Amino acid sequence: MTPIRKQAIIRRVKDITLGTTLSLALLNGSVLLQSCGSNQNDTNDNPNQSQSSFGQGVLTYITESSPGDFRITDEVQVDPSRAGAIVNYADGHRDTLSVEAARRLVQSDPSTSGYFNNPNSYMGPAGGGLANVLLWGGLGYMIGRSTAPRYRNEQQYSSRFYANPSVYRRSTQIHDNVRSSRISRPSGGRSGFFSGSRSRGFSS
Repeated sequence: MTPIRKQAIIRRVKDITLGTTLSLALLNGSVLLQSCGSNQNDTNDNPNQSQSSFGQGVLTYITESSPGDFRITDEVQVDPSRAGAIVNYADGHRDTLSVEAARRLVQSDPSTSGYFNNPNSYMGPAGGGLANVLLWGGLGYMIGRSTAPRYRNEQQYSSRFYANPSVYRRSTQIHDNVRSSRISRPSGGRSGFFSGSRSRGFSS
């Protein structure tokens, strides 16, 4: 074998080795980026965040008739951006709750947290506290209450928190409109570096 041909073969082997090394480096970098993207999504996912949004909203008016005893006096269908609750307390002051503030209250209150944290042990509403009124009124769907009945007594659960049967009957159509306007989004979805874009509903 001539020296010139020998050098050409050595140079070609070096080129192949270099190309293979670069390919492996690029491949490993892609895997690393994909892994980082997935881990970042894992960190940012909030298990308590609502996985639905709604095309229709409800504004609920609540009155405290005696200390700790609340009732819904009216409900109005509104744009989701205006949804929430206006609470009139027995001492005369008024409070306005956004959907997110109502969600935090209901999901952390001992009387209602079981509905979300341990549905099988939930025994229904206890008392007429504000958290129960928020959960079982029309706003409950936007807070995270299931749009499909979980318990056979749900209609009774809801009706007891209205000031009178007339207010409840007037609100049932609003409940149906809000419930049917629910927009689902994937729960626990992940997107890597090379994953295609995925449309997701906005949070209420």
